Amino acid sequence: MRPQPGETSFQVVLEQTDLFVTAEADLREPMLDLVRSLRGELKNYMLMAPGYRESLVPVPVAQSAPAIAREMARAAALAHVGPMAAVAGTFAQFVADHFAQASPNLIVENGGDLYLHSTRERIVALLGDPASGARLGLKLARRDFPVSLCASSATIGPSLSLGQGELVVVRSKSGAFADAAATALANLIDTADDLDLVLARAQKMAPLGLEGVFVQAGGKLGVWGKMELVALED
Repeated sequence: MRPQPGETSFQVVLEQTDLFVTAEADLREPMLDLVRSLRGELKNYMLMAPGYRESLVPVPVAQSAPAIAREMARAAALAHVGPMAAVAGTFAQFVADHFAQASPNLIVENGGDLYLHSTRERIVALLGDPASGARLGLKLARRDFPVSLCASSATIGPSLSLGQGELVVVRSKSGAFADAAATALANLIDTADDLDLVLARAQKMAPLGLEGVFVQAGGKLGVWGKMELVALED
């Protein structure tokens, strides 16, 4: 998230939504307006659709539902999780896509879930253990953007994970799907011996839009797909 020359970083916070943004200009006020609108649409829909918020399995939604609710439900159905498993990644992409024309270099982070537009190479740190810091990064070339990287962890952050993995990171063009898939794959991890299972399941999800995955559990690492790892300097 470190700004490059010509970029600036700022936060956009509204209730549970806490975005950290790197952009070519300070867009926090119009972004806040968009977040307020998206949250209002989603909250109103959840009031009219009992179970949407609490469900841990996919739920059907009508075409009349707000776009953000439909996108979350679509991704959840592909990954076989509840719609809220896709909320952070969906918000990140909706905000990033909305302002990409105003800022071609734009990174939106939402609780460890990223959506990136960029005209330059980027390296994204992979933080499996906050105490020891990030030792590995994911290198992204200019041709890779736009792209989403979403993380799920049983040991970091407040999000619900039914597994025991330290870190699962999924790469996809869809923020909603990357978020939902990260949750689904992280739920499979009970021990480090489950890494092969996670990687095999990730490969089966490739036709759905999964481009790559990084897994860390019990001191072991696994990686598959478009994930060019690099060592980070101190």
